[in-house]
Order: sequence, then C-alpha cells, then structure tokens
Amino acid sequence: MDSTRSSTKWTSPTTAMVDWRRRVERGWYEGSGWLTPLRPLGWLVGRVAGRRLRRFRRRAEQPPVPVLVVGNVAVGGTGKTPLVIALARRARERGLNPVVISRGYGGRADTYPRVVALHDDPREVGDEPLLIARRAAVPVVLDPQRDRALRRAVTEFQPDLVISDDGLQHYALPRSSEVVVIDARRGLGNQRCLPAGPLREPASRLSQVDFLVANGGAWPGATTMHLVPGDLVRLRDGETLDAAAFRERYGAVHGVAGIGNPERFFRTLALLGLAVTPHAFADHHGFTAADLDFADGRPVIMTEKDAVKCRDFDDPRLWVLPVHANLPPATLDAMIDRALQ
Repeated sequence: MDSTRSSTKWTSPTTAMVDWRRRVERGWYEGSGWLTPLRPLGWLVGRVAGRRLRRFRRRAEQPPVPVLVVGNVAVGGTGKTPLVIALARRARERGLNPVVISRGYGGRADTYPRVVALHDDPREVGDEPLLIARRAAVPVVLDPQRDRALRRAVTEFQPDLVISDDGLQHYALPRSSEVVVIDARRGLGNQRCLPAGPLREPASRLSQVDFLVANGGAWPGATTMHLVPGDLVRLRDGETLDAAAFRERYGAVHGVAGIGNPERFFRTLALLGLAVTPHAFADHHGFTAADLDFADGRPVIMTEKDAVKCRDFDDPRLWVLPVHANLPPATLDAMIDRALQ
C-alpha cells in the first residue's frame, strides 16, 4: 500500500451517533412528538429549496451532452445505485458510451475531479462509485462539484450520455432529465423537510421530475422496481452458492449492512430462508476486521457496497449477496431516450 493510501483513514460515527440517527429516523417515519419544535426549520428548508429550484429553472442551462440525474428527495438509501448500474449497462448494450459522475461520498481523494480505477482504495473514492465502476464497467468521475465532474467526463471520455448518481439537488449541474427513486415501503415519512422530517425538498418536487421509480412496491405514478438477489459469493475465494445450497450448508447467519436502509437487506436475507442475526452500521461505515469478529463462527453476509471495503480481510466467513435492479428494458430505454431527446 502506498503512502497516500496508508494515510487515509475511515471516519466512522460513534455508536452514540448511530443510535441518535436511528432514533431521529424512527421519529420521521413512525411519528414522534419531540420533532414538533423542528417544524419551523423544516418549513424554512422547504422554502429555500423551492427558491433554489425556481432559480435553476429560470437559468434553463443546457448541458454539453445529455445528462440523466438519478436522485431522491428523502435522505437514506432508496436503491439509486442499482438503478444507476442498470441504466449504464443498458446504455452500453445499446452501443452508447455512458459515463457516471458522482460526488464520491465517503471517499477522501487528494484531488478532484478523480476518475475511479478498478483497483482503487474505497477509502479514497467511496464505496458506491467503486461498486458502480466494477459492476457497470463504465468510467466513473468523482467531484463534490458535479458540474466540474461533468466537464472532466466530457473532455476525457466524449460520452453520449452522462448519468449522475444522486445530485438531484445539486443545481449547479445542468441536466436533460431526472429520475427519482422512492423506497415504497418507507415512503416519505411525515413528508416534512429536514430536520423535522426526512425530505431534502418538499414532496411536491415529485411532480416535477421525468420519472418516478418505487423500489419494492407500488407508488402513485411510479414504475415499480425490485432488487433481485443473485447467488451468494464468498469474498476470499469467489465460491458461489445459490440460496438453497447456502441455506442447506449454513442456515443461520450474521447479516451486516452499512447502508442507508439496512432493514431492507435483512428482510431480503430472511426471505431467502436464512435465520439472520442483524448488525446495522451507519451508512458508508468504514469496516474493520474487528467489526465482523463474531464469536460463534457463523458466516457473515454483507451487501456489495460493504464488500468493496472488506475484500482484503482474509476471512472465509465473509460472503456477499449481490442484487440487481429488475426493471423492463423498455423502461430503462425510456429513461435513456428522454435524456437523449
């Protein structure tokens, strides 16, 4: 490992911070009176977000190439990354030259813009961008200033289509079309803006985007997307087992998830017939081997996003459950074509 990587440290929240975040999320989605005093702040955030959107609409800046933004209005995981991967792969199947741009959340690169390499340290480039680069096999350009990432992508790769992973509220980024992903199970919670609720923008924003995608169920006006699990893969040696074979060999497992909505992953493991002991970590948690050192020796199953940070752990108990976004090709084509118009 070179000196730059060795000096890069994961900065993971303390247990108290994680517990506090989860308490806040429960209040947003299940109701809590102690959030009531925060409603004026939520109203103010919504007003500011509305003004920013109106200024963006008035500018009506055209991007140098078609730009498709995939984002959400609620904080936390909704399934954007699998959809970005599906869109990028579908664009490649059609003979296009797509590039993904991302903020690179969770990474700490020395300089930006940064093009992700497949061997990069996720501590530098972030877990989701590295996963996208590996799964979609397209260039991924990082920069917290997404308009600067767009310029680098256009200059270096001459793309036919740029897909922005998140960035719906990044109004310095011009775009051709917008897709919003909603977690159909959790919905929009109390429908208030931060900090009184989970929304980055008012719920009315949903009526102004080109496509709505509901992950895991139905939503008015939305296309339903399901995240379909694949075969389980052992990190150390790549051994692959389907769910039935894995269940027959092991049965009881530890489930580990450092994602925005870990409960969804644990439900998936349970639906595969596994007896799961869940371990939820903060989104983008920087895993160490000690985090996964459970005393009973049972296998540990994690998400792909978490697995990119654990591949160097020499531990035969670690398995990854990949998922892919199940959407009709015609729906993916419609999203791509809207951006290309």
